Amino acid sequence: QVQLVETGGGLVQAGGSLRLSCAASGRAFSRHTMGWFRQVPGKEREFVAVIISSGSITYYADSVKGRFTISRDNAKNTVYLQMNSLKVEDTAIYYCAASPTFGSSFYNNPRTYADWGQGTQVTVSS
Repeated sequence: QVQLVETGGGLVQAGGSLRLSCAASGRAFSRHTMGWFRQVPGKEREFVAVIISSGSITYYADSVKGRFTISRDNAKNTVYLQMNSLKVEDTAIYYCAASPTFGSSFYNNPRTYADWGQGTQVTVSS
């Protein structure tokens, strides 16, 4: 099991940038696939980005491709989400999640992630 704590959310104007961090506890972090998801009230949790345990492979939702970058530092047990060129529609609660496995057919399915953080609010104003 991995305990996760997200930080870095806040209020930013459209076009601005934020960097989210997700600190993990537990020695198993380096063996976990890490994902970022987001959710707005009344909607399902949406996949944003994923990075495999080694950090060598990443995938992004089409809506954030070219604007967001996921990375990880296994020595610091932390995964990051750099968000640039933010849009109003990026407003959501952002969650990081950990999975002990990775599959190209299900990495974007939140049900395959076992551990979740409490979320951090990102609000983009126009």
